[in-house]
Order: sequence, then C-alpha cells, then structure tokens
Amino acid sequence: MKLGIGIGWRPEIAEAVEALPGIDWVEAVAENICTGHLPDSLVRLRERGVTVVPHGVSLGLGGADRPDQGRLADLAARAELLSAPLVTEHIAFVRAGGPRVSSPGLEAGHLLPVPRTRDALDVLCENVRIAQDSLPVPLALENIAALISWPGEELTEGQFLAELVERTGVRLLIDVANLHTNHVNLGEDPATALDELPVEAIAYVHVAGGVEKDGVWHDTHAHPVTGPVLDVLAELRSRVDPPGVLLERDDDFPPAAALAGELDMIRATLDGASGDAERPAPRVRPSAPAGASTPPDATRDRLAAAQTALLGALVAGGPAPRGFDRERLGVQSRALAAKRAGVVAKVAPELPEILGSGYRDAFLSYAGARPMSGGYRRDALDFAEQLLIAGRPADAAARRRLTHWWQDRAGAHPPRRTTRLVRAARAALIGR
Repeated sequence: MKLGIGIGWRPEIAEAVEALPGIDWVEAVAENICTGHLPDSLVRLRERGVTVVPHGVSLGLGGADRPDQGRLADLAARAELLSAPLVTEHIAFVRAGGPRVSSPGLEAGHLLPVPRTRDALDVLCENVRIAQDSLPVPLALENIAALISWPGEELTEGQFLAELVERTGVRLLIDVANLHTNHVNLGEDPATALDELPVEAIAYVHVAGGVEKDGVWHDTHAHPVTGPVLDVLAELRSRVDPPGVLLERDDDFPPAAALAGELDMIRATLDGASGDAERPAPRVRPSAPAGASTPPDATRDRLAAAQTALLGALVAGGPAPRGFDRERLGVQSRALAAKRAGVVAKVAPELPEILGSGYRDAFLSYAGARPMSGGYRRDALDFAEQLLIAGRPADAAARRRLTHWWQDRAGAHPPRRTTRLVRAARAALIGR
C-alpha cells in the first residue's frame, strides 16, 4: 500500500497537523488512543480520507516472555477502530524480571535493544508469529536507536532483520534516524545495514531529530532533523522507493511552519535521491535455515536472565553485567531516569506545579532508588507517596496539596466533587 508523506499525530500539534498541506497519512501512538473515544482531530482527519496507523510502544516483542494477550487485544482493537491498513511496533524489550527468573518485575519505560544472537532471534520470531496471529492487519516492526550494545553478538543489524523477515514474513518500519544513532553510538555503518536488510519488506520509514552530547547521539524526537539523518534517507531511497515516509516529533514542538519546512526537506531528499540507480541490495543470506520452530524454555530462560541483569543495572542499581561498557550504561541509566521524570511531569502536571523547581531533582533521586514497576501513572503515585513518607516537601502548604493530590488518586474511589471543592476553599482560606 502506498502511504505517501506523513507526520506523527500528537495531541499537542493536532491543529497544526490538520492544517499542514500535503499530508497523506498520520501515525498515532496506539497506547494513547482510547477505544471508547477517538480524539476529534483524528475523526476529522479520517473523514478527509487521511490514513491513520497505530504505532505501539509497549508490547516488548523482543522480551523473553511471550506477548501479553491483553496488550495484543488492545492493539488489535485500535487497528479496527481506525480501519488501519497495518499496525507497527518495535524490535525491543521494555520489561524484564518476573516469575521466569524469580524476581520482581521491572519496567524500562523505554525501548531497549535485544541482543543480536541466535537465542534472541528465535524468541523474537516466535513472539512475532504470536502477534501476527492475534492482529487483524499486517504487522511491521521498527529498528530502534541504542545507547548500548550487547557483548557477544552473532549477527549485524541487517542480518538480524533479514532473517527475522525471512522466518516470519513480518514487514519493516525502518527509522533512518535510528540507523544514524547507531552509527554514532555503536560505530555501525548505515549503508551496510541497508545493503544487508530486505528493503523490499519496508512498509514505511521514520525520520526524526536528535542531538549529540559528549560523543553520544540522543534520539530525542525533540530537535530538528539533521543533515546526516537526511543523508541516510537518501541512501535508503537510492535502493528502494519506500511506500511511506513519516516525520516524528514528540516534544518541544516547533511552530507549524517549522514542521512544514522539515517535511519539505524530506520531500526534497526523496526527490533528489530518486534519480539514482535503483539497485538490488547485496543481501547476506541467513547462516541458519529459516523455519517456524519453537524455542525451548531454556532459551527463553537464558534471555530472561540476561535482560533482567541488564535492566536491573539500568534502573535498580544492580551491578553492570559482564562485558558491558560501564560508562555507557551510566549514560543509558541517566537517560531512562530523565525520561521517566519528563513523562511523569506530563502524566501528572500537578506534581511539578506543587514541587516547583525542586521537582526534577526530587524525581531523579527517587528514580535512582525505585525502579518503575507499573505504568507512568503508577510511577507518579509512588513518587508522591515516597515524598510524603519522607515528610516532604518541607513547605507545609505544598505538602498538604501533595497529600490531597495523592489521596484523590490513590484511593479505591476518588473523592466526590463536593469534597474537592471544600478542600480548595479551605486551602484558599488558610493561604496555601
């Protein structure tokens, strides 16, 4: 299916997206869509004939456990709600621990790379087949950006993706910004990856911005698209005409004119590279035969132990697993904590309002000792609870507001509206 040029739909830029010229389709984060009430902006876009593709971020198909049937059902429901031609997810793990390794469950709150090993590939292939059987439309999987690499990897990224496609028939969502990120952070050549992966399996392409700090590229989705990322897009276009190309932006949203300018740069890059000879990629054949074999439990157990050790080091203060770069693990750990702080501030905007300038430092201190075990709303409640247990914040009025905020959301039933009004009036009278 030909998608064309699109942009990631986000509530913060909904009006701008609707007004942008030449938008053929949009992508929406699946977990942010409520099946009971589609945002008005998406309704209007669909009425105009704009295709909407749900993009999942929480399945964790690269994890050691089989995909959660509830999450798969939710993704399927969003695909049907939107009449989407396909759904997309990531080649990543997002949680670890649990019964398989007899440890508490850990949530990364982020997409983490799977090891490019035979064990991990076997598990991923079975997980993908389970997902495909549960979804009403085709599935495409995205390569992710990485700050860290696994020791002892057996395949390059292109080889890993090629064998995944051959064994499952899954399609690919290639993020050229992520290829650039892995070039800077891991020394991997984007052109080599493009030569090795099956470009004919590409469903569409992501383009996004980032920033380099101290020699590390951070795939922020909050900065303008850079020239090197567009160069990777041109490399891809010289090999294949992708069915769709989409601009992603998740934070620090610029004016609509700036978004339109980035879309124009993407179009110009595609047009400029389209005159190059369309050459078949010199594919590297998988070194193991394709098949639909089921990995034994021992394979999943080994992967679970490795992923739990890594995630424990990143979010729970555990020791660095053997073979990992300790300095780079520290960069990843701090990035995860910073992302948690940012997302919690969006999910619960009252917290930075109550805590003021002390919010970020307080949250990072909390995150360093308390790994996330549920979603971000649970994280916000746990953060507030830990502050209150410690007698913080020091200001009595702020502590009282935080107490009321926590009580309103942590109880089995939220207080009635009259109770909240009484609290607000009382706080006003005592000069909060």
